[in-house]
Amino acid sequence: MQTKFVVNDNTAALAVFGRGDEHLRLIEKRFPVKIIPRGNELTLIGPPREVAKANQVLRDISELVKQGRFVSPQEVMYAIALAEDGEDASVNELSGEVIQVSARGKPISPKTMGQKRYIEAMRRNGIVFCIGPAGTGKTYLAMAMAVAGLKRKEYGRLILTRPAVEAGEKLGFLPGDLQDKVDPYLRPLYDALYDILGVEGYQKLLERRAIEVAPLAYMRGRTLDDSFIILDEAQNTTSEQMKMFLTRLGFGSKAVITGDITQIDLPSGKESGLIEAQQVLSGIEGLEFVYLGDRDVVRHPLVQKIVKAYERYHILQDMKKAGSRTILDGQESKLA
Repeated sequence: MQTKFVVNDNTAALAVFGRGDEHLRLIEKRFPVKIIPRGNELTLIGPPREVAKANQVLRDISELVKQGRFVSPQEVMYAIALAEDGEDASVNELSGEVIQVSARGKPISPKTMGQKRYIEAMRRNGIVFCIGPAGTGKTYLAMAMAVAGLKRKEYGRLILTRPAVEAGEKLGFLPGDLQDKVDPYLRPLYDALYDILGVEGYQKLLERRAIEVAPLAYMRGRTLDDSFIILDEAQNTTSEQMKMFLTRLGFGSKAVITGDITQIDLPSGKESGLIEAQQVLSGIEGLEFVYLGDRDVVRHPLVQKIVKAYERYHILQDMKKAGSRTILDGQESKLA
């Protein structure tokens, strides 16, 4: 099959095609089609089904360009993923959804449909759990929503917390006072705040006591009113810690709990409070679980491939274990 795709003008064509036709090469790499550019016109050659998918991606990119958006290779890859899965959703549905502007003037907005659902869940509910792999924007988007709410005076303060658990390493004795000892565990939260607010903006809110960054242990015994509270790395909470945190919620407050259940650093024998919460809290009105996957990864493209590779590996390991159990059960039944 052969079809044409025409872009309105040469300037728009450059944006749609990408630097050095980079976007076209990405499409060709994922679909068995040949794309031949000539001026502001493209000729697509290949199997009808694949040409239709490539055409859909080009339409999506073209619409973003018409809206004045800069189209990155990452957005092209996401448009390709949607077309591959045959979804009706389009990257254009994400346009115009700006939550907050970063300190460098960069608009913070959802990059995937999963992230959009996450933002909508935060708007609807008093408590939201977001579970997904690294790089899906779980904590960053929650912070952006919190800062936006703080600026609109919907909340009096932003509280960020996470359990102080070592990620498979023994750090030994750390010098300094108590705050110096826990700061390394909280560094990712500071980094995100600096990016959203800038160092000066962060310091101003800190002086006003509008922002608090603290280990989870500091939450015990408190009632948190008029606050947007984020619990990060929640997969490393124990059952007791999770219950303690959730019962801190006061009037006019919202809580967002984020975590990756594939990266649990708790000692052997300790069940993750985040895993338990999925079983205990399902079906409660005003509380929602949102799940993000490898498609929602918004870091380097290699991160998405790494997440997929680990998922495949763990699925195979589970299948092998299940197979071993079946063989053992069969042997036991014969002995009986």
